[in-house]
Amino acid sequence: MRRNKLAGEYKLLFFCQFVKTIARVFLMGKIISSFEHFEKLFPQSFNGSSGERVEALKNYFKNGGVVSLAKSPKQGWPKLLYPGTARVEEQIKDVEKLKGIFVKKQRDWQVKAVGARIYYLKNEVLKLSEPLYWKHLGKFLFDKDYKEDALLVKLPASLVVDKRWKPMIKTFVNDTEYRKQLVETVQHSFVYEKNKELALYAKELQEFRKDISSKKLGQINEKIASLDGELKTLQEILKWAKE
Repeated sequence: MRRNKLAGEYKLLFFCQFVKTIARVFLMGKIISSFEHFEKLFPQSFNGSSGERVEALKNYFKNGGVVSLAKSPKQGWPKLLYPGTARVEEQIKDVEKLKGIFVKKQRDWQVKAVGARIYYLKNEVLKLSEPLYWKHLGKFLFDKDYKEDALLVKLPASLVVDKRWKPMIKTFVNDTEYRKQLVETVQHSFVYEKNKELALYAKELQEFRKDISSKKLGQINEKIASLDGELKTLQEILKWAKE
């Protein structure tokens, strides 16, 4: 109980010291929250070699940053009182951590995008190792009735290794009654009125996945580019804080 009380007191003391430090920093210097304000107060800061810092400061303000500055005894840029090196380094770590999360998401969506693009190619290769495919092919070549039924329903035999399609294909190959009933359904059901193709859903699903993957990757790439820009800004601010 006493240990918890002491821990609470230490936390409160640390917080008070932190607040005092921040207050002292802001009281000592000029508080600036926009580039226009900075430009008016320190016009002498602009010279041919300050382009990167100017851009960094503009971006820092755009992202909601606030600085406290004091005039430097030297000509040129003022002394940066706040944020200090510790604060900027903390911000850099936060942005790098966030970027790491988005990079992981980027890799995940890249895998999904590739999977959607090569879905049919992969199945064309893998079907050759599936005995059920060869059984279907034998019947397709030598059983005229079976061949007609397979063509009527556009049997997706190349998807035989896909667990969503294998049970249906297996039943179609082995059960004549099921096969005839499926042909009847495809030929006369309103569900297949516009397109008499069993695997139409599979095609639409892969197109949907490709579209979603492309959009997600676009959004993630934009976010990563934005975070890269933020890191570049903070690294320039850090250089200034160390001067």
